[in-house]
Amino acid sequence: MPREDKTKPWNEEAHKACEPQLPPNRKPAPVTAEQLAAAQREAECLRAEGVSWYPDPDPVTAEIDQTKATPEQWSALKRDHGEALRKCRPKR
Repeated sequence: MPREDKTKPWNEEAHKACEPQLPPNRKPAPVTAEQLAAAQREAECLRAEGVSWYPDPDPVTAEIDQTKATPEQWSALKRDHGEALRKCRPKR
């Protein structure tokens, strides 16, 4: 998926010219109640293990919104909380 370069000023003409080339917006697939419950348990477990900032999953897709924490926090998750991840994440 294309990313917006926020360091450059917005160019309305360029965006309109390129719009037909963009992929269609996909609608996220809903998950089962079991999948959502597993994602919620994982989030609760990680917070209980000291990752207090870890966000709740989306109630429809069970995805974690990466914008709910800083890039530094996401990097530190694997580096500093590996044991919590092993304990809380179901085997995939």
